[in-house]
Parts: sequence; C-alpha cells; structure tokens
Amino acid sequence: MKSFSGFPAGKVRFTSVPNLFFSELLPAIDDLAELKVTLHILWLLSQKKGYPRYVSFKELSGDGMLLGGLKSLGQGAEESLREGLERAVARGTLLRVAVEQDGKQDELYFMNTDQGRQTVEKLRRGQLDLGLTVLPAEPPLEVKRPNIFVLYEQNIGLLQPLIAEQLKDAEQTYPAEWIEEAFQIAVEQNKRSWAYVRAILERWATEGKDDDKGKRDSRKDRYRYIEGKYAKYIKH
Repeated sequence: MKSFSGFPAGKVRFTSVPNLFFSELLPAIDDLAELKVTLHILWLLSQKKGYPRYVSFKELSGDGMLLGGLKSLGQGAEESLREGLERAVARGTLLRVAVEQDGKQDELYFMNTDQGRQTVEKLRRGQLDLGLTVLPAEPPLEVKRPNIFVLYEQNIGLLQPLIAEQLKDAEQTYPAEWIEEAFQIAVEQNKRSWAYVRAILERWATEGKDDDKGKRDSRKDRYRYIEGKYAKYIKH
C-alpha cells in the first residue's frame, strides 16, 4: 500500500463536489472503477474553462494519472476505464455523445447537470458546432425519478434525520408528481421550507387538486396557500 504524507501546509486547491454526490450517488456506487472514473471526471471538469465543458474518451485513455489508479483493479487499465464509464452513463451520472472527426470516432462525456443536458441537446440538434460530426444518439437512458430526499437537498438544504422521517411518510402518502410540483411552487415563491411544501400537499389532499390547472401559473392561485390554517408556515 502506497502511503500518503498528508496535505501540505499553506494554500491547497480544492475541487467542488455537489452534496448530492455524497447523499445520492456515493451510497449507490458499488464498483471501484465507476467511483474512480466519476471522481476523476469531476476533477477534470472543474479545471476546464469556457463552454462547453466535457472530457473525451481520447483524453481519458491518455490520462496517466487516471490509468495508473485503475491498474490496481486487477484487469487492464483501459478495460477498467471503459467499465467505469459504462456504469456511470447507465447510472445517469454522465451523458455521452458519440462523435467523429477525420474518420476517427470518439466519445464526449458531460456531467448530467442542467447545463450538461442542454449542451447535449444542442449538439444533437446541430445548434452547437464543435467541429465534430455528432453520430446518431444511443437509446435514451431510463433515469430514475428523483426521490423526495433529492428534491429536498436540491431545493431546501442539507437533510436532517428528523425531517427525513417526515419525508419518507410524505413519499408514501402523496403522488410523486404532486411532490415535485409542490417543491417547484415553494422555490418559485422563495418559500424554501419543508413546512411550506407539506402545507401545499396537505391542502391538495383535503381540498382536491385540479390537474387541469396543475402548473398553477396564476398569482392568485399560488398565494392562496397563505390563507387559513397554513398561514402560520408563511412569512409575508
């Protein structure tokens, strides 16, 4: 085992990693190649400048640091790289676009973020020119609907044990579409609290929810949540 001498004194550069990586992805990743590849790509993308930000398979397969770390997995480094990428794409962590240039094929990898999804869509529609030919897309990945814990951390903050139990109960009580829409309304009204989201869900459950007006674009409709017994949750 190679020892680590510790982080040096003074200024040390850091790489930003989304909280969802630790709460959602890390517990689910059960393959060391996938974990190493995912973390390395997060690090590489954090150093990229400009737009769009991506890494290519050619770049990854020539990365001595990455391949050196994959050699310890008991199979060829490039085979481990390919396996890690396949798993990360299948999980939905990465988005892949197959391209061709001068008769040579390559693959571009983007993080599955809002910007990453928009960039991939533009590439496939021909709205973004990277000087490469975009090959036909693979069948779309089936991405699991974000659960209530993901929605909470994306829109409100760090999950606490007491709140987690309430979220579990709510996920079993209300339709997933209701939960997503309630979080969306809370964000749009700048009322980022579980109490506000829960109040919306409880009101829909007791008074009914007109799905024909599901988007609830009306200002009057949105502000009706400040009335009655739910008013204590809301600050004007």
